[in-house]
Amino acid sequence: MQQQTLLNSLKISGIGLHSGNKISMTLNPAPAGTGIRFVRTDLGGIEIPATAEHVVNTQLATTIGLSAKVTVSTIEHLMSALYALEVDNVLIEIDGPEVPVLDGSAIPYVLLINESGVVSQRAKRQEIIITKPIEIVEGDRSIAIYPHTHYEIDFSIDFQHRMLRAQRKSIPINREEFTQHVSRARTFGFKKDVDTLRSMGLARGGSLENAVVIDEFKVLNTGGLRYEDEFVRHKILDCVGDLALCGARIRGRVVAVKSGHDLNNRLCRALVSQYCVKSNHLAMAAIIGQ
Repeated sequence: MQQQTLLNSLKISGIGLHSGNKISMTLNPAPAGTGIRFVRTDLGGIEIPATAEHVVNTQLATTIGLSAKVTVSTIEHLMSALYALEVDNVLIEIDGPEVPVLDGSAIPYVLLINESGVVSQRAKRQEIIITKPIEIVEGDRSIAIYPHTHYEIDFSIDFQHRMLRAQRKSIPINREEFTQHVSRARTFGFKKDVDTLRSMGLARGGSLENAVVIDEFKVLNTGGLRYEDEFVRHKILDCVGDLALCGARIRGRVVAVKSGHDLNNRLCRALVSQYCVKSNHLAMAAIIGQ
């Protein structure tokens, strides 16, 4: 249970899903206790900790920030890869307000992190061990976490669409399972919503190269789906990334029904609060849930 960081720096560039801007990003090794921190190089090096309390927006993506003008959005795919590959400390230099979407999944980040390698550090990791249920319900949507022997996510979706019927998947969250069964699942959307999103200033960088797009009858992407139930697997991917903002390893079973970034963040904040997770810079203490 030692903390880990990258062995080498990684350079990544690509288009932001919602902004459509080209963004360059470098993932750098960081000292034990740093956590995951984004550094806005275009704003003079302002640092934004990737923690639950710094989430400022959950509309269609997770955005962290210090103010309205100092933010980084769409961090969930990168965060999910860092969590699953057990990378605890990284300084992420980024020259814009949104993480590159790449192919819409986490697999590019997984491959790059594996290429870099990781190295153990002396400090111990934090771990949240769930000892009693935490449940958040909003209408027909909910997310909860229960005591369990390991980290697992059980997710259900239902969009009432002829191409996207109810799907449910339960997957243990570890390096092997995530890489094989979750990491390649892409973000998705409906063709009829594209114009609406773009009128709102969103999805400007979206295309068939970085998202699964569905019309009334079929998947529009050449080659179809990567998994038969790719949609629910991507929801699990997002959930891993959102809950990674706890800043600790999790031991518990998450059960989510139609959850999204907003409910995911509410659960994450509840975990941080109830299990007293310490997120101070260079002062991360080992904990056990009480």
